[in-house]
Amino acid sequence: MIVKRARLYDIVAFLVVVVVLAVDQWTKALVVEHLSPPESKPPIPLLGQYLVVYYIQNRGAAFGVLSNSIFLSVLIAVAIGVVAYLYLRILNAGPLAFKPIFGMIIGGALGNLIDRAHNGGYVVDFISFRIPQIGYYFAIFNVADACISVGVFLLFVGIVFGGLQHKHEEDSADHTPAMTKSGTLRSREQDAQP
Repeated sequence: MIVKRARLYDIVAFLVVVVVLAVDQWTKALVVEHLSPPESKPPIPLLGQYLVVYYIQNRGAAFGVLSNSIFLSVLIAVAIGVVAYLYLRILNAGPLAFKPIFGMIIGGALGNLIDRAHNGGYVVDFISFRIPQIGYYFAIFNVADACISVGVFLLFVGIVFGGLQHKHEEDSADHTPAMTKSGTLRSREQDAQP
């Protein structure tokens, strides 16, 4: 029964990959179709002047970091290897909470890899968050970048708090009372002391 549930969770992860990949490629195709050539059209407001659509071609990593670098290719390969390794460790096992998170990361990575392969090394970026009143302009990104970033953050939070919760359970187990031969209650910690 547990293996069946774990396999169902893997299907959920696969569906998240498919949805992220489809939305990412669809939005990029819309932007290229309606806003080409890049950086030629004025920004299209989504949320006033704070969230706009503005098409650029990004040859770097997420948010334009490491543009045109051989180190970028190595970093992407290492990151994909780490994510694949972590996912294979929980394949057919592991909690449901981690499966969609891995799906977001894998879907985003595949979306940007497909974009790079199709476009000769660049990805289509178009989401721009800005606060012009104070001169704040966040790097322009896409759906894949957003899914990777949110997924990595949630994975980090899940690992940190999941690990703390597990440690807390172990600590509380050490302090649970145990019956002695004389019928009195003692903690396991006291039993461990000479």
